[in-house]
Amino acid sequence: MYRHRGASLKRSVYGLLVCLPLLCSAQLGINVTDASGQPVADAVIYAEALSGKPPKGKLVATIDQIDKEFVPLVTVVQTGTAIRFPNKDNIRHNIYSFSPAKVFDLKLYSGTPAAPIVFDKAGQVVLGCNIHDWMVAYLLVVDTPWFDKSDAKGLASLVGLPTGDYLLRVWHPYQSTEAPAQKIKVGSGAESRFVFRLKLAPPTTGTHAK
Repeated sequence: MYRHRGASLKRSVYGLLVCLPLLCSAQLGINVTDASGQPVADAVIYAEALSGKPPKGKLVATIDQIDKEFVPLVTVVQTGTAIRFPNKDNIRHNIYSFSPAKVFDLKLYSGTPAAPIVFDKAGQVVLGCNIHDWMVAYLLVVDTPWFDKSDAKGLASLVGLPTGDYLLRVWHPYQSTEAPAQKIKVGSGAESRFVFRLKLAPPTTGTHAK
């Protein structure tokens, strides 16, 4: 029902709590459904710490262009991430964004541009191609390293969260309204499984020849 590119391998154990001396980190299980209870793929789930400065995670990523489509459809990265946009087609693409979180324009090119694009501001970014107007992808830049994307079953998990208080948020490019954040606590005995229900309004897709 909703497009999902490449189901990622998901953990089968939910709510795993690992406690070591001076350190307690949790694995949170999240289930994302639509208003009718059907699983939603490609929903971004992320946790924002209510105190302290979050650590930096992996700050490199790739969004491919394959068969005149962006792969993946939805990407989530931490603020400061450098993203490469390799063109794996045998034709040239012109990738751009007019989104306030990042405005850029990669003129017609083949292969991989020499320099990646650094996304240094949190927010939503819509990617397009000036040559192929059906090519659209969505990027969410967040100020946290604790994030995941739901699979075809609507399941996601966040790992390695230190003990503390967080806001758990969900985002999907097709959401018609923003789902309320959930204030959660991470620590021994705390809840570790959560559910989000989204109201979605997928965009109407035109008929374009590839």
